[in-house]
Amino acid sequence: MAGDADVIGVNASRQGKEVYDFLVTVRSKDTGWDRYADRIEAVAPDGRVLGTRILEHPHDDEQPFTRDLFGVHIPDTFHKVTIRAHFKPTGWMGETFVVRLPEDAR
Repeated sequence: MAGDADVIGVNASRQGKEVYDFLVTVRSKDTGWDRYADRIEAVAPDGRVLGTRILEHPHDDEQPFTRDLFGVHIPDTFHKVTIRAHFKPTGWMGETFVVRLPEDAR
């Protein structure tokens, strides 16, 4: 494992014009409320955060875990996004996952 919270898989699907859903799999070093993966984000190639899912609790007994990130608005000009996981307290130190948007989405 490279970091405290690594994105190890992403499944992207188109839900409408410029709207996407993601199923994100994260492996993290959760040990309770003081140290856990607390959110996932979809980030555009220009660095703009396009969508965020707050993770409400630690997943120390569920590793890896998969959560959804639904209804993310992504302009047609982007063909891929980066999915990342934030770890409390160390931040964005884990592996990210670049996902190409489905061809039928553009």
